[in-house]
Amino acid sequence: MKHGKKYVDAAKLVDKSKLYEPGEALETVIKTSTAKFDETVELHVKLGVDSRHADQQVRGAVVLPNGTGKNVRVLAICKGANEELAKEAGADFVGAEDMTQKIQQENWMDFDVLITTPDCMGLVGRLGRILGPRGLMPNPKAGTVTPDIAKAVKEAKAGKIEYRLDKTNIIHCPIGKVSFGAEKLGENFDTLMEAIVKAKPAAAKGQYIRSVAIVSTMGPSVRISPAKFGV
Repeated sequence: MKHGKKYVDAAKLVDKSKLYEPGEALETVIKTSTAKFDETVELHVKLGVDSRHADQQVRGAVVLPNGTGKNVRVLAICKGANEELAKEAGADFVGAEDMTQKIQQENWMDFDVLITTPDCMGLVGRLGRILGPRGLMPNPKAGTVTPDIAKAVKEAKAGKIEYRLDKTNIIHCPIGKVSFGAEKLGENFDTLMEAIVKAKPAAAKGQYIRSVAIVSTMGPSVRISPAKFGV
Protein backbone atom coordinates (compact mmCIF):
# COMPACT_ATOMS: atom_id res chain seq x y z
CA MET A 1 0.00 0.00 0.00
CA LYS A 2 1.42 3.40 -1.02
CA HIS A 3 1.16 6.33 1.38
CA GLY A 4 1.42 10.05 0.68
CA LYS A 5 4.34 12.24 1.72
CA LYS A 6 2.52 13.62 4.79
CA TYR A 7 1.84 10.12 6.11
CA VAL A 8 5.42 8.97 5.42
CA ASP A 9 6.82 12.00 7.26
CA ALA A 10 4.41 11.45 10.19
CA ALA A 11 5.29 7.75 10.37
CA LYS A 12 8.95 8.68 10.93
CA LEU A 13 7.92 10.20 14.26
CA VAL A 14 6.63 6.82 15.50
CA ASP A 15 9.04 4.19 16.83
CA LYS A 16 7.52 0.96 15.47
CA SER A 17 9.69 -1.18 17.76
CA LYS A 18 8.40 0.57 20.88
CA LEU A 19 5.40 -0.03 23.09
CA TYR A 20 4.35 3.40 24.36
CA GLU A 21 2.73 4.44 27.62
CA PRO A 22 -0.82 5.76 26.99
CA GLY A 23 -0.02 9.44 27.62
CA GLU A 24 3.01 9.42 25.36
CA ALA A 25 1.08 7.50 22.70
CA LEU A 26 -1.70 10.09 22.66
CA GLU A 27 0.81 12.95 22.41
CA THR A 28 2.40 11.13 19.46
CA VAL A 29 -0.94 10.60 17.70
CA ILE A 30 -1.73 14.31 18.06
CA LYS A 31 1.72 15.26 16.76
CA THR A 32 1.39 12.98 13.71
CA SER A 33 -2.09 14.26 12.77
CA THR A 34 -1.56 16.40 9.67
CA ALA A 35 -4.98 16.51 7.99
CA LYS A 36 -6.77 19.82 7.47
CA PHE A 37 -9.85 18.51 9.30
CA ASP A 38 -10.23 17.52 12.94
CA GLU A 39 -9.28 13.85 12.82
CA THR A 40 -11.00 11.18 14.93
CA VAL A 41 -8.77 9.19 17.29
CA GLU A 42 -9.61 5.48 17.43
CA LEU A 43 -8.67 2.77 19.88
CA HIS A 44 -8.04 -0.79 18.66
CA VAL A 45 -7.77 -3.60 21.23
CA LYS A 46 -7.03 -7.22 20.33
CA LEU A 47 -8.32 -9.66 22.95
CA GLY A 48 -7.31 -13.19 23.85
CA VAL A 49 -10.81 -14.60 23.36
CA ASP A 50 -12.62 -16.47 20.60
CA SER A 51 -15.64 -14.55 19.34
CA ARG A 52 -17.06 -17.75 17.81
CA HIS A 53 -18.03 -18.92 21.30
CA ALA A 54 -21.04 -17.34 23.03
CA ASP A 55 -19.34 -17.49 26.46
CA GLN A 56 -16.37 -15.46 25.18
CA GLN A 57 -18.26 -12.52 23.71
CA VAL A 58 -17.19 -9.06 24.85
CA ARG A 59 -19.80 -6.38 24.38
CA GLY A 60 -21.08 -3.39 26.26
CA ALA A 61 -21.45 0.36 26.29
CA VAL A 62 -19.85 3.20 28.18
CA VAL A 63 -20.31 6.97 28.38
CA LEU A 64 -17.04 8.71 27.53
CA PRO A 65 -16.47 11.59 30.00
CA ASN A 66 -15.57 14.01 27.20
CA GLY A 67 -17.87 12.60 24.50
CA THR A 68 -16.71 11.67 21.01
CA GLY A 69 -16.74 15.11 19.42
CA LYS A 70 -19.43 13.93 17.04
CA ASN A 71 -23.00 15.18 16.83
CA VAL A 72 -24.88 11.92 17.43
CA ARG A 73 -28.24 11.68 15.65
CA VAL A 74 -30.62 9.65 17.81
CA LEU A 75 -33.75 7.87 16.60
CA ALA A 76 -36.14 6.84 19.39
CA ILE A 77 -38.80 4.28 18.52
CA CYS A 78 -41.40 4.36 21.26
CA LYS A 79 -45.08 5.00 21.95
CA GLY A 80 -47.34 7.04 24.21
CA ALA A 81 -45.77 9.12 26.98
CA ASN A 82 -42.31 7.88 26.04
CA GLU A 83 -42.45 9.87 22.80
CA GLU A 84 -42.57 13.18 24.68
CA LEU A 85 -39.88 12.00 27.11
CA ALA A 86 -37.58 11.10 24.21
CA LYS A 87 -38.14 14.49 22.56
CA GLU A 88 -37.43 16.35 25.81
CA ALA A 89 -34.22 14.31 26.27
CA GLY A 90 -32.95 15.48 22.88
CA ALA A 91 -33.84 12.71 20.42
CA ASP A 92 -33.54 13.93 16.83
CA PHE A 93 -36.28 11.65 15.50
CA VAL A 94 -39.16 10.08 17.43
CA GLY A 95 -41.92 7.74 16.32
CA ALA A 96 -43.09 4.13 16.07
CA GLU A 97 -44.73 2.48 13.02
CA ASP A 98 -44.13 5.62 10.92
CA MET A 99 -40.37 5.43 11.52
CA THR A 100 -40.05 1.69 10.94
CA GLN A 101 -41.98 2.05 7.67
CA LYS A 102 -39.74 4.94 6.61
CA ILE A 103 -36.66 2.72 7.13
CA GLN A 104 -38.22 -0.26 5.35
CA GLN A 105 -39.79 1.56 2.41
CA GLU A 106 -37.37 4.44 1.84
CA ASN A 107 -34.16 2.82 3.17
CA TRP A 108 -33.91 5.91 5.40
CA MET A 109 -30.79 5.74 7.59
CA ASP A 110 -30.11 9.35 8.66
CA PHE A 111 -29.35 8.42 12.27
CA ASP A 112 -26.37 7.11 14.26
CA VAL A 113 -28.11 5.37 17.18
CA LEU A 114 -31.51 3.69 17.47
CA ILE A 115 -33.01 3.46 20.93
CA THR A 116 -36.27 1.69 21.71
CA THR A 117 -38.42 0.49 24.59
CA PRO A 118 -39.12 -3.22 25.23
CA ASP A 119 -42.75 -2.87 24.12
CA CYS A 120 -41.60 -1.71 20.66
CA MET A 121 -39.07 -4.46 20.01
CA GLY A 122 -41.68 -6.30 17.96
CA LEU A 123 -41.66 -3.37 15.52
CA VAL A 124 -37.88 -2.95 15.54
CA GLY A 125 -37.30 -6.70 15.16
CA ARG A 126 -38.66 -6.52 11.60
CA LEU A 127 -35.72 -4.27 10.71
CA GLY A 128 -33.07 -6.81 11.67
CA ARG A 129 -31.89 -7.45 8.11
CA ILE A 130 -31.48 -3.73 7.49
CA LEU A 131 -30.06 -2.61 10.84
CA GLY A 132 -27.99 -5.69 11.74
CA PRO A 133 -25.30 -5.40 9.03
CA ARG A 134 -24.89 -1.68 9.84
CA GLY A 135 -24.43 -2.31 13.57
CA LEU A 136 -27.56 -0.29 14.39
CA MET A 137 -29.79 -3.00 15.87
CA PRO A 138 -30.67 -2.02 19.46
CA ASN A 139 -29.59 -4.38 22.21
CA PRO A 140 -30.27 -4.52 25.97
CA LYS A 141 -26.54 -5.09 26.70
CA ALA A 142 -25.73 -1.81 24.97
CA GLY A 143 -28.53 -0.01 26.82
CA THR A 144 -30.38 0.76 23.59
CA VAL A 145 -33.39 -1.37 24.54
CA THR A 146 -34.60 0.12 27.81
CA PRO A 147 -37.78 1.26 29.60
CA ASP A 148 -35.92 4.48 30.57
CA ILE A 149 -35.88 6.07 27.12
CA ALA A 150 -35.00 9.56 28.39
CA LYS A 151 -31.84 8.40 30.17
CA ALA A 152 -30.71 6.37 27.14
CA VAL A 153 -31.22 9.31 24.77
CA LYS A 154 -29.31 11.70 27.05
CA GLU A 155 -26.40 9.24 27.35
CA ALA A 156 -26.25 8.71 23.58
CA LYS A 157 -26.19 12.47 22.97
CA ALA A 158 -23.51 12.89 25.66
CA GLY A 159 -21.13 10.44 23.98
CA LYS A 160 -22.11 6.91 24.93
CA ILE A 161 -20.40 4.38 22.68
CA GLU A 162 -20.85 0.68 22.18
CA TYR A 163 -17.87 -1.66 22.09
CA ARG A 164 -17.98 -5.17 20.69
CA LEU A 165 -15.68 -7.79 19.20
CA ASP A 166 -15.35 -8.19 15.46
CA LYS A 167 -14.67 -11.55 13.80
CA THR A 168 -10.92 -11.16 14.35
CA ASN A 169 -11.39 -10.62 18.12
CA ILE A 170 -10.59 -6.90 17.93
CA ILE A 171 -12.57 -4.01 19.39
CA HIS A 172 -12.52 -0.76 17.38
CA CYS A 173 -13.87 2.42 19.03
CA PRO A 174 -13.54 6.20 18.65
CA ILE A 175 -12.28 8.01 21.76
CA GLY A 176 -12.57 11.60 20.54
CA LYS A 177 -11.02 14.15 18.23
CA VAL A 178 -7.41 15.31 17.89
CA SER A 179 -8.56 18.77 19.03
CA PHE A 180 -9.48 17.35 22.45
CA GLY A 181 -5.81 17.27 23.44
CA ALA A 182 -3.98 14.49 25.26
CA GLU A 183 -5.64 15.03 28.66
CA LYS A 184 -9.26 14.68 27.52
CA LEU A 185 -8.39 11.85 25.12
CA GLY A 186 -6.58 10.16 28.01
CA GLU A 187 -9.69 10.35 30.22
CA ASN A 188 -11.78 8.78 27.45
CA PHE A 189 -9.10 6.14 26.81
CA ASP A 190 -8.96 5.17 30.51
CA THR A 191 -12.76 4.95 30.77
CA LEU A 192 -13.08 2.68 27.72
CA MET A 193 -10.14 0.44 28.67
CA GLU A 194 -11.50 0.05 32.20
CA ALA A 195 -14.85 -1.07 30.77
CA ILE A 196 -13.19 -3.57 28.40
CA VAL A 197 -11.07 -5.02 31.23
CA LYS A 198 -14.14 -5.36 33.48
CA ALA A 199 -16.00 -7.14 30.65
CA LYS A 200 -13.46 -10.01 30.59
CA PRO A 201 -15.46 -13.25 30.17
CA ALA A 202 -14.98 -15.98 32.79
CA ALA A 203 -14.23 -18.41 29.94
CA ALA A 204 -11.26 -16.33 28.68
CA LYS A 205 -7.93 -18.13 29.21
CA GLY A 206 -4.40 -16.78 29.14
CA GLN A 207 -3.55 -13.17 28.35
CA TYR A 208 -6.74 -11.16 27.86
CA ILE A 209 -5.37 -7.88 26.47
CA ARG A 210 -3.13 -8.99 23.61
CA SER A 211 -2.42 -5.65 21.92
CA VAL A 212 -3.52 -2.02 22.15
CA ALA A 213 -3.08 0.67 19.51
CA ILE A 214 -4.40 4.16 18.82
CA VAL A 215 -4.54 5.93 15.49
CA SER A 216 -5.94 9.11 13.99
CA THR A 217 -8.03 9.08 10.80
CA MET A 218 -5.12 9.80 8.46
CA GLY A 219 -2.15 9.09 10.71
CA PRO A 220 0.09 6.13 11.59
CA SER A 221 -0.75 3.63 14.33
CA VAL A 222 0.92 3.94 17.74
CA ARG A 223 1.16 0.79 19.87
CA ILE A 224 0.62 0.85 23.63
CA SER A 225 2.05 -1.64 26.12
CA PRO A 226 -0.69 -4.10 27.15
CA ALA A 227 1.26 -4.92 30.33
CA LYS A 228 -0.21 -1.81 31.97
CA PHE A 229 -3.63 -3.46 32.11
CA GLY A 230 -2.46 -6.60 33.91
CA VAL A 231 -4.87 -9.06 32.28
